Amino acid sequence: MSGVVIHLPRGSGDAVTLRLGPGETARFGRGSETTPVELLLVDAAISRLAGEIRVTDDHWQLSNHSATQTYLVENPEGAGEYLRVPPRRAGAPIPFEFSRVVLPTRGDTTVSFQVFAPDHVYLDPEGAGGPWGSRTLTAYSLDETAIYFLVLVALCEPRLRDESPVAVPTTPEIVERLGAVPGCAQLTARAVSSHIDYLADEKMRISVPADTGTGRGPRRNGKRESLVGLSLRFGLVREEHLALLPPRARGAEGAAPGRRLGR
Repeated sequence: MSGVVIHLPRGSGDAVTLRLGPGETARFGRGSETTPVELLLVDAAISRLAGEIRVTDDHWQLSNHSATQTYLVENPEGAGEYLRVPPRRAGAPIPFEFSRVVLPTRGDTTVSFQVFAPDHVYLDPEGAGGPWGSRTLTAYSLDETAIYFLVLVALCEPRLRDESPVAVPTTPEIVERLGAVPGCAQLTARAVSSHIDYLADEKMRISVPADTGTGRGPRRNGKRESLVGLSLRFGLVREEHLALLPPRARGAEGAAPGRRLGR
């Protein structure tokens, strides 16, 4: 199973992105010389060691080390679902695929960070009635209601519309393209990059060739192009998914209609 990606945005502390595999942990809090933490949260109301994230094979757990504060784990892509993790609770299992961990402060804002969960496994519907040994697992388990899937659709849009010479969209272009989508108005370039990393590293397990010693290394958009190529080859993103995106600006209306991909 894949691990988790933890993203601490700038403002709650120094911007950090961590990747943890099964069995690994990351501690968060205000930290000190004697109490080092991987996620440094800058607020006087947060304990030196506020809590810990531990990754298992198919989910992650949150431990609350505070003696007084309750933490919230929100599902930003759901219908307002959230969990309360009370003081001193150890190893609370978190079921959401994408979570926001929120810690209270003395000010009018909270401190939070995001966690992309281990890859959720779905059974083949045709084998749902049979014994476990006869069931087939889905190779690419993508949630079409998730923001990361919107990012993937935006990446694939030019190719789906038969704009083959057009380069794969950049991160700023994706931010602009998704700005009118409900729930994406506050989407930042760093968040889009995190979604792309999550898709490539955890969901679709794409490896971009490393630098071979020439000094040039992989192309900057190699990961994006690999995501688009894989998604279109296997039909993970199709023409009907373009309906998830807002209408294009008038200047883009002249683009050729989407072509039907061969099967």
